[in-house]
Amino acid sequence: MSNNFLSPVTTQTWANGRHVVRCVKVIQETWDVRTFCFMADQPVMFFFKPGQFVTLELEIEGLPVMRSYTISSSPSVPYSFSITIKRVPGGRVSNWLHDTLHEGQELAVHGPVGLFNAIDFPSTKVLYLSGGVGITPVMSMARWFYDTNANVDMVFVHSARSPKDVIYQRELEQMAARIPNFALHVICEKHGLGEPWAGYRGYLNRPMLELMAPDFLEREVFCCGPTPYMSAVKRLLEQAGFDMGRYHEESFGATPPEAKADAVEQAEQAADAPEVPASDLHQVEFVDTGKSIRVAPGETVHAAAAKLGLTIPKACGMGICGTCKVLKLSGEVEMEHNGGITEEDEAEGYILSCCSVPKGDVRIEY
Repeated sequence: MSNNFLSPVTTQTWANGRHVVRCVKVIQETWDVRTFCFMADQPVMFFFKPGQFVTLELEIEGLPVMRSYTISSSPSVPYSFSITIKRVPGGRVSNWLHDTLHEGQELAVHGPVGLFNAIDFPSTKVLYLSGGVGITPVMSMARWFYDTNANVDMVFVHSARSPKDVIYQRELEQMAARIPNFALHVICEKHGLGEPWAGYRGYLNRPMLELMAPDFLEREVFCCGPTPYMSAVKRLLEQAGFDMGRYHEESFGATPPEAKADAVEQAEQAADAPEVPASDLHQVEFVDTGKSIRVAPGETVHAAAAKLGLTIPKACGMGICGTCKVLKLSGEVEMEHNGGITEEDEAEGYILSCCSVPKGDVRIEY
């Protein structure tokens, strides 16, 4: 029998980098949460590891803004991808997206990147723990295993403020009703008048978890939610004797205050530091712009650029989003990233400027 019945796929597949996409659909998930769906003008297969994220390149009030969001859709639906965003009171970017981003609008995205994903930590038994809009990466994972009929036993535990805040509720119930290896448990902190709720109430605790997943000690755990939620979950699991080597949490969340400081501010603060001997300084040269500067040990390539008035885009400042990737032409750096760059990019000489510290003189293509 001939094997020539298979035709090669001629559509493009995206890779970590900058892509222009178009918003093709906006879905109102709950009263303050919307899903935005994107496609490319030419057919592109948006394959990614479920749990990874993209960084949006936006312009708000005339100023460039970069913000990262988890992909909530599954790569099993390959010709589009979605992000799900909660409107935050006073949130500059989330409010702009809810009020401004509409069908037909184009924007640039960077990605996909992220160490928190279902592919790199395979297991036949998983426990998803999510709080609020932190449901998005674990929903991507659950959709992937559901769509691909994977032999994975899933327990999905989601915590919401109230019944009206449960994101993807109907879809989750549908998944739980259709396959035996998907168990759904929703916890509501409270419920208002006229909001009937027969499920769990309050906050996730150990007795609840033992009822929902008696074998939780045997499962791979994927957790995402507000920082206090993730801290409470880690405490609960540690006290139960869980093997924390099998615990994975979404590392991208609220940027720590120290990482939010602009590189220029960091440079100004560094000006108050004791003077460093000239022999300990490293030269950072930006070849394209013909600028160079000598920096003290511990200063990043990004900070060096900022001192020269060069703006390398960045969103997280923690080596997660991959936005600040630049090509290192020569020299050595120490790079402590959090999944924002692939091994292939590193092999080609790329670095993340926000978390790369020169070990000697370096030359950068920028």
